[in-house]
Amino acid sequence: MIRVVALFSAATVMLGIAAGYYFVLSRDGADPFADCRRTQIAGGQAAIGGPFSLIDTEDRRVTDEDVIAGPTLIYFGYAFCPDFCPMDLARNAAAADALAARGVDVAQVFITVDPERDTPQVLADYTAWIHPALIGLTGTPEETAAAANAYRVYSRRGAGEDEFYLVDHSTFTYLVAPGEGFLEFYSTTASPDEVADSVACYAARL
Repeated sequence: MIRVVALFSAATVMLGIAAGYYFVLSRDGADPFADCRRTQIAGGQAAIGGPFSLIDTEDRRVTDEDVIAGPTLIYFGYAFCPDFCPMDLARNAAAADALAARGVDVAQVFITVDPERDTPQVLADYTAWIHPALIGLTGTPEETAAAANAYRVYSRRGAGEDEFYLVDHSTFTYLVAPGEGFLEFYSTTASPDEVADSVACYAARL
């Protein structure tokens, strides 16, 4: 019941964000990504995304500028996640591989919402299992919460005091790019081909 309510709350938050129209205008007044857009976002580009400073799997301090060097898929979750995280990350990895076959490079980033358990070593093992190019990021609870809040990510630790607790969280993947910020988000229901086609459309216009 807790998970159902939490997922409903997360969906409500994102539906609220997606309640209006969002256009990024170039100098001549045209939207360079108009043909690519799948969603309508209220609040403008600054409504989702922002800077962060976190720790990678080699225990190095990195910022958003370090990891977002081109089109990048960002996902928030945790290594102990039993369902959505491995499924969504595998979908993103499949999309990235499909894009690589087309000559389009897209980075993959995984930011934990469970920094207490997701140490750099835990994330190193987890990301290597998902895809060799997947970048795992953790940090202090304050640092990871700040990154999640910037992307309007919902998360809440579930009941239980032992090491096997679950974390309810929203499950969107965000496409971002340097100089553009947030471009698009993809739900769990999006297929690898749908994500790949969408990313390729944006990448061709960057």
